[in-house]
Amino acid sequence: MSNKYELTIVLDTRGKEESIDKILGQIGKEIESEGGRLQQIDQLGRKKFAYTPRKVDEGFFANFHFEAEPAAIEKVRSRLKLNSDVFLQHLLKKSA
Repeated sequence: MSNKYELTIVLDTRGKEESIDKILGQIGKEIESEGGRLQQIDQLGRKKFAYTPRKVDEGFFANFHFEAEPAAIEKVRSRLKLNSDVFLQHLLKKSA
């Protein structure tokens, strides 16, 4: 039984501004490789942080809407932790 999820990520794009679409495409492929069915990617744009965590002033925010089995979610999260472009991630299970 697959569930619907919303994944919000913040990319650290310092020096990589022109490759945002490529990075988001790679993350989408990672979700699909773990059995997820990607429905939509919302690019929310670059935003400044209220404080500077780990000396980063701003990041590029994006939302991924997808369906996946619960067993695949931990694999997706661990793959995103290994991705050096992903600065922050937050996963939310959406109700049906």
